[in-house]
Amino acid sequence: MLFGLVAAAKGPGYGTGTLMRMGPGFMPTALGVILVLLGMVIAGTALAKPPGEDERILPDHPQWLGWFCILAGPVLFIILGNYTGLLPATFACVFVCALGDRGATVKNAALLAAGISVFGVLLFSYVLQISMPVLMWRGL
Repeated sequence: MLFGLVAAAKGPGYGTGTLMRMGPGFMPTALGVILVLLGMVIAGTALAKPPGEDERILPDHPQWLGWFCILAGPVLFIILGNYTGLLPATFACVFVCALGDRGATVKNAALLAAGISVFGVLLFSYVLQISMPVLMWRGL
């Protein structure tokens, strides 16, 4: 929520414009407001249901594999995006991050990564026309 508040407060300083002619501050402001709202929803659901006897707030020990996978995903996206393009970078990022879930299987992570990769390529490459190649090989 703090990041959202900062973005929502600083965004209008760049000029938000209108929906038809968005200014440079429109997206940070809009995303900041969305982050604040999502934070409020998450906090509300956490406060609404107190944990029962069989539910714990914190696990007995840190989930190091989960932490590693979540942190390694964006790093893989940056590295692979630079050398192989949007499709392999997105697949690798989502696949590795999905494996950070304790209940994840390799099959489910691969299916999720494939779906998000197709959606991401359609959205960012074809709809938004982001200038990142879908597939390329620059060699590692």
